[in-house]
Amino acid sequence: MASASCLCLAVLLALASAAAGQLSSTFYDTSCPNALSTIKSAVTTAVNNEPRMGASLLRMHFHDCFVDGCDASVLLNDTATFTGEQGAIPNKNSLRGFTVIDNIKAQVEAVCNQTVSCADILAVAARDSVVALFANKNLNVTDLVALSGGHTIGQAQCRFFRDHIYNDTNINSTFASSLQGNCPRASGSGDANLAPLDAPSPTTFNNDYFNSLLSQKGLLHSDQELFNGGSADSTVRSFASSASAFSSAFTAAMVKMGNISPKTGSQGQIRLSCSKVN
Repeated sequence: MASASCLCLAVLLALASAAAGQLSSTFYDTSCPNALSTIKSAVTTAVNNEPRMGASLLRMHFHDCFVDGCDASVLLNDTATFTGEQGAIPNKNSLRGFTVIDNIKAQVEAVCNQTVSCADILAVAARDSVVALFANKNLNVTDLVALSGGHTIGQAQCRFFRDHIYNDTNINSTFASSLQGNCPRASGSGDANLAPLDAPSPTTFNNDYFNSLLSQKGLLHSDQELFNGGSADSTVRSFASSASAFSSAFTAAMVKMGNISPKTGSQGQIRLSCSKVN
């Protein structure tokens, strides 16, 4: 099934601002070579001070991108003549992390005046917040790509892949067309209609999922971001060419994930009913 972990992977493995393929994650290598390291340092500090901030930055980036694109408009305050996105019902008294972004912007301006856009700062901050969170859980990029391979089985609802099949450029056009018949463009129409996450073998646990990514046939935007010119490309190729490599990595990642802060001894309780505490 589709889950929030997909979005985390997408942000971790590629700059969300480069999702359409025309933009470059190396854009600031010459104009502001210290931009990304400055952002990463500030985000790491913020997440270490408050672990919840990682999710907050990720959510802010998501809400920015899904309203007229990734333009950092969500950061704009209301004025006497302008009503922004912060007061919208899904965001009001909900979005947080604005002071963190302001702090990052100030640090970036100190090293490169008026060079790095607010939209890119928000995208990189979201990515780095997830990196920091997963690193704290002893998970690396290989683990995350392997865990995403769990999408070799299961289905996703139209509402979660509609934008990908109608608006993204990093998708096979024939594949996109084949999905559009069961997933109309209009929001609210066919939202719950299902499509397999791994079309070639939707009920078999294998490495077909990764081969689909090589052909730009990932169902979700976040799936295809795993193979879109980012740091995970080589891992995707490795898993696509070797089912055993994927199987071994998936097993190891599942073990590592299963060891994330379990309650032992007297820390927890054996509940009589799993839906409530004793």
